[in-house]
Amino acid sequence: MTHQNAIPSGWDIGDIPNLSGQRFLITGGTSGLGKAAAMELARHGADITITARNLSKGQQVIDEIGKGRVIEMDLTILESVRNAASQITQAYDVVILNAGVMATPLTSTVDGFESQMATNHLGHFAFAGLIKDFIRHRLITISSQAHRIGSFDSGSREDIKAKCLGLGEYSAWGAYGTSKLANLLFVAHLERLRISNGWNFIPLAAHPGFSNTNLVLAGPRLRGNSFQERFIGGATSVIAQSAKQGVLPMLAAATFPGLIGASYVGPNGFMEMRGHPHLTRGRAIAYDQTLAADLWAVSEELTGVRWETSPHA
Repeated sequence: MTHQNAIPSGWDIGDIPNLSGQRFLITGGTSGLGKAAAMELARHGADITITARNLSKGQQVIDEIGKGRVIEMDLTILESVRNAASQITQAYDVVILNAGVMATPLTSTVDGFESQMATNHLGHFAFAGLIKDFIRHRLITISSQAHRIGSFDSGSREDIKAKCLGLGEYSAWGAYGTSKLANLLFVAHLERLRISNGWNFIPLAAHPGFSNTNLVLAGPRLRGNSFQERFIGGATSVIAQSAKQGVLPMLAAATFPGLIGASYVGPNGFMEMRGHPHLTRGRAIAYDQTLAADLWAVSEELTGVRWETSPHA
């Protein structure tokens, strides 16, 4: 029987072990939690690769770190995802699927996907599936407490596809919550596939609680609502924890020994909005095996990436 190691109360950056010789890949590493994770992991000796939509911004982060690599990738464009995956030629100990958008207006990607589902789930689903043979130990997906407001309606494949394509009534926060629910369903189903296929890496999930990053301002900024942007920005600066604190669950998921597949790490404070990392659980529907399998099938159909047969491309 496999035993889970409990994350000690008060686990902090100082508890990260020496990571010399280990290679980490982080999507969305130019700001917020992705950049904070890249900086801390590098400070502990890790070799860092980040992905970025803007190569020059990505290179600026690598220059700050002092060494590393940036790969251009736009998760909303499958061609870009495939091109980025084709540049992965060496194995990574840990891959962190961090990039994301939050509560954005309804927009459709060039592939016809709703933009939040495209960025937060479908793009990462495709990218990770294409590079799975280059993941040694851990694949970490970043979810959110907002998964608790997510819904795939009846849960039928038709309703799942409608959410992915942005059909029907649209709510910016509802779509965000659904994309974050998809992250947890992805991790749970991937753990089942990992066991049946004998894959080496384990899938894990983490969430940062409420953290003060640019992500919270993206929605009102894209809507052109300057008042809402100022209000949310001011409230966030008062209530939210810093990115340096918010990144701790991600770092614990990436480095704490003895975690078992499909573990979920989040802050231990009030409503898991802030605090130090601990093991937690999502809402019950995040572990629904039928919903997870149907989401997986729809994701494979829409992206054209089949995890059990797709070669590295």
